[in-house]
Amino acid sequence: MTLHGLHDPAHPDPLMRPMQPVSSKLRRLLFQVVWTVACRLTPAPLHRWRCFVLRCFGAKLGRNNFIYPSARIWDPSQLETGDVATIGRGVFVYNVGGLRLGHHAIVSDEALLCGATHDYQNAAFPLVAKPMEIGPWAWICMRALVLPGVRCGEGAVLGAGAVATRDLDDWAVYAGNPAVKIKARDRSARAPLPGIS
Repeated sequence: MTLHGLHDPAHPDPLMRPMQPVSSKLRRLLFQVVWTVACRLTPAPLHRWRCFVLRCFGAKLGRNNFIYPSARIWDPSQLETGDVATIGRGVFVYNVGGLRLGHHAIVSDEALLCGATHDYQNAAFPLVAKPMEIGPWAWICMRALVLPGVRCGEGAVLGAGAVATRDLDDWAVYAGNPAVKIKARDRSARAPLPGIS
């Protein structure tokens, strides 16, 4: 039996074995403690400080990101962003398979980016991690859900409360559960910026 009495790598029941190595769990636990103590109660405008803390834990962040104190990031080392990306209040980034957030992409309040599932056809119920990508200029609206392995294309919009079960086309607006394309988005929604096409 292990020290904490919950998971044992040698247990005959596969559901009693740990899904993640102990080193990964300890690293993420340390991050959670540091985030809670050093970031969770910080004023919203202190984005640079929170980005610094995330970088200390392996995040690869672009310039001028806006990451709010109530955001929950499962593993900073699996997070990569472009410039001027936003992760809003109460967002849960479950980035087991990695998350790439493009420049000028926005993940609005209380959205969920879910990067893992389980193989329910296998009695061991193994964890299946898949990478996610939110393209440049994309907008994941409030309380929307992006499922494992989904790529939200450049300029794509996933409406409030919508569920993305498959890739979203570039410059298209989606709504519903499962999300369906409802219209095109005007490419002029992206501001002209020097050096960015």
